[in-house]
Amino acid sequence: MDYRKAGVDIEAGYRSVELMKEYVKGTARPEVLGGIGGFSGAFSAAALKGMENPVLLSGTDGVGTKLKLAFLMDRHDTVGIDCVAMCVNDVACAGGEPLFFLDYIACGRNIPEKIAGIVKGVAEGCKQAGAALVGGETAEHPGLMPEEEYDLAGFSVGIADEKDLITGEHIKDGDVLIGMASSGVHSNGFSLVRSVFEMTRKSLDTYYEELGATLGETLLTPTKIYVKALKSIKEAGVTVKGASHITGGGFYENIPRMLPKGIRAEVKKDSFQVPPIFRLLQEKGNIEEHVMYNTYNMGLGMVLAVSPEDADITVEAIRRAGEVPYVVGSCKAGEKGVDIC
Repeated sequence: MDYRKAGVDIEAGYRSVELMKEYVKGTARPEVLGGIGGFSGAFSAAALKGMENPVLLSGTDGVGTKLKLAFLMDRHDTVGIDCVAMCVNDVACAGGEPLFFLDYIACGRNIPEKIAGIVKGVAEGCKQAGAALVGGETAEHPGLMPEEEYDLAGFSVGIADEKDLITGEHIKDGDVLIGMASSGVHSNGFSLVRSVFEMTRKSLDTYYEELGATLGETLLTPTKIYVKALKSIKEAGVTVKGASHITGGGFYENIPRMLPKGIRAEVKKDSFQVPPIFRLLQEKGNIEEHVMYNTYNMGLGMVLAVSPEDADITVEAIRRAGEVPYVVGSCKAGEKGVDIC
C-alpha cells in the first residue's frame, strides 16, 4: 500500500505545478520575490512606500455552484477568472489596488491538465486585475469529493492610502449613482439558475436566439473585473464616495452596504440594459421581479456614488477603461435602503 493506491497522486501534483508555471509567470509584478513552489509567496512591501498611512485590504471568496456547469460542460478555463473577480472587486470597491492573489483548489482527483486549465483562468483574472499570482494550493481529497469534481476559492490582498479609502460616509442627498455593466449572471444565484434550467449537457448546449449563444456559454461567461475602471476614475481626479459590488443579495442587500445612515438610493430600472439571460431566467422560472433584483446583478456589476459635478467625468473614465457606464439613479435623504423604480 502507498499514498497513490490510497487515492493521492503526488506525481500528478508535481505535474500540475509544472503545467501552471507558465501562466503564473505572466502575472508577475516587480514586487514578487522568488518563484512558484515555495512554502509561501513572497511580495515586497515596497508598494507601501510614499503613502501617508498605508492600509492593507483583503478579500476572499469562491465560485460557488457555478462550478457545476463547468463540470457538465468540461470547461475549466473561465471559472478561475470568476474566482479572482469575486475577491479583487471587493478590494477595489473599498479603494484598494489588488497586489497579489492566492488560490485554493480542492479536488477528488488531481488531473494535471484540468488543474492547469483552472489556474490558467486564475492567471488571466490576475492579469486583468494587475495582481500577481504568488501561490496557491491543490489538495486531493479522495473519498471526500467525487473524482471529477473540485472546489475553487481564492484570497486577495490590496493596498490603499487611508485618505483614499472608499467608505460611503460622505454620500449625501443629490449624489449620482453610476453603474458599470456586468457580463451576465457573474458568480451568484446559480443554485436558483440550476433549479430553473435542466442541468444536462444537452440543455446547456441548446442555442437561444435571444442570447446569441448556447445557454452554457452564456452562463459560464466570466465575472467582470472592475479594477482598471476604478483606477481610471481615480486618475481622472474623481473622488468616489461609495462603491457597491453587486454580488449575492443583488441590489437590495449590496447597495445599502455603501450608504450612510439617513441616505436612501433610488435606482431607475429603465436606465440600464438588462442582459437577455435575466429575462429568460425570470420567464422560465416564473420568478417575481423583486426576487430577481434581490438575487442577481441584473446587468450592473458595480454601482458607484459620486458628486453631481463628477458624473460626466466618471462616465468618460469608465469608458476609457473599456467598460460600459450608466447613470442609474441618485441618493436622497431618507431611511437607509434602496428603491428600484
